[in-house]
Amino acid sequence: MNDQKTKTAPSAGAQRGEAPTTGAPKAGLDARRAALDILERVREGASLDDALALTRSFSELTGPDRGFARALASGVLRRRGSLDHILGAYIDRPLPKKAARAMDILRLAAAQSVFLETPAHAAVATAVDLASERREIAGYAKLINAVARKAAKAGPAAAAKLPPRADTPGWMWRSWERAYGPAKARAIAEAHRREAPLDLTLKTPEGAAWTDRLEAERLPFGTMRLRSRGDVAALPGFDEGAWWVQDAAASLPAMLLGAAKGERIFDLCAAPGGKTLQLAAAGARVTAIDKSGDRLKRLADNLDRTGLKATTVKEDVLRWRSKDKADAILLDAPCSATGTIRRHPDIPWSKTETDVAALAALQANMIDHAVSLLKPGGRLVYCVCSLQPEEGEAQARAALQRHASLARVPVAPEDIGGFSEAINRDGDLRTLPSMLAEKGGMDGFFAALFVLKG
Repeated sequence: MNDQKTKTAPSAGAQRGEAPTTGAPKAGLDARRAALDILERVREGASLDDALALTRSFSELTGPDRGFARALASGVLRRRGSLDHILGAYIDRPLPKKAARAMDILRLAAAQSVFLETPAHAAVATAVDLASERREIAGYAKLINAVARKAAKAGPAAAAKLPPRADTPGWMWRSWERAYGPAKARAIAEAHRREAPLDLTLKTPEGAAWTDRLEAERLPFGTMRLRSRGDVAALPGFDEGAWWVQDAAASLPAMLLGAAKGERIFDLCAAPGGKTLQLAAAGARVTAIDKSGDRLKRLADNLDRTGLKATTVKEDVLRWRSKDKADAILLDAPCSATGTIRRHPDIPWSKTETDVAALAALQANMIDHAVSLLKPGGRLVYCVCSLQPEEGEAQARAALQRHASLARVPVAPEDIGGFSEAINRDGDLRTLPSMLAEKGGMDGFFAALFVLKG
């Protein structure tokens, strides 16, 4: 691209606190403002889910405006690397930190014209309006106008040439390339460019009739995959408690544990509770422990809705003790969640290598504590929704080295509905977002099954 780069210095008018005027139409401005506010919260450290819940300008939207604001904020996060590459061709140097909101406005404008097929005039005009609303960035309105116009014109062609890795931070890409090879790393990054479908887990196998009522596809291991997203509470079967929302990959660790009726099972780090519901549906006596009261409330609500029974305990797992040992334990440990980027596109920009190292240390402590809660002959499933081997494969190997009393139980295809592609060379469960690609992909998960020798 040979367009001359646009200078980033604010105009003299901005230095005097003057906001430029514009005759641009205001249609859709509320939705774009809400998307901008969501991005600001994410930039300040909130997750996308929390930002959606806490942003007042978003909560006040209804109907198509609400959907557009969510899609726009998610789209900027999902394609941020590509957007910054496109915009960087027209900016001579990075905008200063105080102008971070102006950069977000540029990303919003480019996302609309490049990826959402919004008419260029609407994307550009509303971007200028947003800049003009705040005194501290009003001086960037002319810059935003010029750069957004150039991006709208040349951005689509530029985006088509960018590889999937453009939207993945370098440290994350390198770790996937080492762990899975270049081809699989590319496939993972490509999968992350698409929003995840809505998956549901049935309470009982006899509930298969809901598949037709929901116009869903039934995956080989039982998950129902819907062809379209919408208001979950309005779907058939919600009020009856026939199912709950759970990604296909997230349903596999509980299947791997193989809960039997009457077994005492501890679900550690249980909330929001999809796995707890699976274990309870199998007839196990489940104690679900989590330190988040809000997330446990969601679990309790789902237990009520489905009519399933489990004991919930609000406590830090590492401090929790039980006088009775467990027949089996499911430990879904806190992790970097890099396997859920399709659903949480903020993760690539909020996680670091340092975070992974700290989480790996916490996970090791949790495994050690889980072993102490298990009766001889009992089973332990350790799982994480992470693509990072330090949190998965390496963590399982280290646990076996620390505990001579633990033995790995290789996963058999029949343990996970015949999904043999998800069994790695060590015999553990490893799903990737690129698996089931023709059906919409799945989250990246690791799970290992151990038995405590008698």
